[in-house]
This record gives sequence, C-alpha cells and structure tokens, in this order.
Amino acid sequence: MSAVSKSAMRRCATGVAALAILAGCEGPLDYDLRGQVGGFSTTDAVQSATTSRPSPDSRGVITYPNYQVVVARRGDTVRDVAARVGLPEGELSRFNGLQTTDTLREGEVLALPRSVGAGSGVDIASVAGAAIDQAPETGGVRTTTLEPAKPAPAPVASGPEPVRHKVKRGETAYTISRLYQVPVESLAEWNGLGSDFTVREGQFLLIPVKNQPAPRQSAAVAPVAATEVTEPGQGSPTPTPPSATQPLPDEKVAPLVEAPDVTAEAPTNTRSTALSMPVSGTIIRGYKKGKNEGIDIAAAPGTAVTAAEAGTVAAITADADQVPIIVVKHKNDLLTVYANVDDITVKKGDRVRRGQKLAQLRGGDDAYVHFEVRKGFESVDPDPYLK
Repeated sequence: MSAVSKSAMRRCATGVAALAILAGCEGPLDYDLRGQVGGFSTTDAVQSATTSRPSPDSRGVITYPNYQVVVARRGDTVRDVAARVGLPEGELSRFNGLQTTDTLREGEVLALPRSVGAGSGVDIASVAGAAIDQAPETGGVRTTTLEPAKPAPAPVASGPEPVRHKVKRGETAYTISRLYQVPVESLAEWNGLGSDFTVREGQFLLIPVKNQPAPRQSAAVAPVAATEVTEPGQGSPTPTPPSATQPLPDEKVAPLVEAPDVTAEAPTNTRSTALSMPVSGTIIRGYKKGKNEGIDIAAAPGTAVTAAEAGTVAAITADADQVPIIVVKHKNDLLTVYANVDDITVKKGDRVRRGQKLAQLRGGDDAYVHFEVRKGFESVDPDPYLK
C-alpha cells in the first residue's frame, strides 16, 4: 500500500473518531495530490454554527421559560453563588454535584433547583440584621407572622430555550458535542468549561442554540375595503367605477417588462459577480456533488484568503486534523465556507466586508483553500456565483 493511501486512511479513521468531518470515510477514498487530505465535508461545521449565550442579570442569573441557571464570577464558591441568588448552599451544591466550598471558574454555569425570581437588589438579611442589632435590649418586642414573600418573575431570555443536559458517567464534552452536533468550543463557551473541556458526572450543561435561518415572510395581505351591509334579499350594491366620477388620467403606460427569475439558483449578471474568488490562484479540483462539495484553489503559501462577500462570521471550527474551517453567513440564506486555512484573523460574530482577509494559505503542499457555497445547509456549485 502506498504512503498516500496509508495517509488518507489514517486521516479517515481520525475523522470518524473525532468530528467525522472528512467525507472520505463516507464513500470511496478520494485522494488529492496536494496535502493528501481527500474530499472535505464541511456540512457539520455549517450545521453546527451556534448563537451566543444570553447575557445574565446583575446576579448572574439567566432565566428561560422552564428553568434558570446562574453564571459564576471570578473567585466564586458555590456558597457565594447560593448567597447571591438566595438559595440554601447545600441545596444548590447537591443539585449540581458539588461541595459548598468548591471554587468555580469565571463563567461556569450552575443549574438552579428552583426559581429565584428577579431579585430585589436589596440584601434583606443585612437590613434585618442591622435592625435587630440596633433594637434596645429591654422592652417588649411585638411580632406578626407574615406570609412568605414571593419572588418577582424574572425576565425571560430572548430566543429559543437551550436543551439542558445532565452529564452521565463516562460522558465527555466531546461525546456530548457530537450527540447534539455542536462545536465543543461552543459547548465550553456556553458553560464556562476549562481549556481541557473537563465535565463531571451530574453536571448540567446548556447545549448551545444553533443559528436558525430567517423565517420566510408571507406575502402581505391587502386590507379589505369596507362594504355596505344590506338587508337579506336586497342584493349587494354595485360599486361606482372611478371613471364615472372623475376623468381617467392622461398618461402613457409603459409596456409590461417580464420580471426576472428570482428563483434561479445563481445570478446571471455578467457585469459583476455575486461572489469574489477567496484566493487569486488556480482551481485544482472542481465541484462534484457528494464527493467534493466545493472547489479547491491553490496559490503560494501565505496568500491571503478573503471573504467572497460581505457577511457575518457564523462559525470557526476545525476538521479531524485540527485544520481550521471558517463559515461566513450572507444575506438570502447564503453561506460560504473556507477550509484548509491558517492564521485566522477574524473571530465568530465579526462583520466582514467583501475582500477582507479572513486567514491565509498553509505552507508546503497544503497551500490551497477548499471553498464552498451553500444555500441553507445544501452545497451548490460555486462556479455560477464566481462568473
């Protein structure tokens, strides 16, 4: 067996064990003379683009329709968090599989066993304690039993409610990210995991919410004009035509021009292109549905890889060999994908303009970018968009 074949098979096996990004494991092995990477499959990267976690309130609490979580601050222990949200420290620690004295990472998320409302912004215990300390030692004290205070409802975070996953024995951040098809980096960002992505049995994790395509707007319905109500059997009155009350305008009506076909998959305007080439180089592999979901463009190592059109960086992830992949979202549900790149200069959420540098080509035989165009999550031939 040749070295090329061994290399491709080794990459294939790694892809299955890690993120299953390489398409070579799903069909006949397809060798590429440059880099020996085989066919890219960036579908997982596109589909796993996630939104940002909602911002917590002043106590660190995020409220969803069916549950609440609290985000730890730097130096917090479980006891500190419990005091801040007004819960017994033992109840909060047991619910999250922790000890009350455990120190939490900044940004770490704890699930709340019950609602803590919106918070009053006043430390009731401190106020009550001060009043007791200032009370005279002599004299009778009159007490009245009051009904327990009910917490005010907290404002609910906007957007879809994320799934709350309780970690089972043997699970890791990687197995959970694959289970829900979200990047492990996003899982760590949402839950304040450490750099080693360690999770513990009994821990509650928020599953990042994926980017949702904009809802299709239905055609506006013209308002119905008011009509005269008549008695049964009298019939409906005939409206007076406009020409009976005023003369028709003296105007020349232009001939009807056929509307452009807005359902076409790619633009046909030859004066300008819908997308620009991300790299000025040579196309070494063309688009082939199911085998190569984009095109591979080779150029000198270090050549800038630029945005094909203005948009927002929706995701930055990596393939099984930890080679970065960038996904940029454009208007009209269009996505562009840039794989096999190096030295990324943007981050998730950045707004980019057409021609702005995103990364650069890798060195050696890997000096090419794998470029994809997708409508939604479905890959399409980039060629019509580049002409």
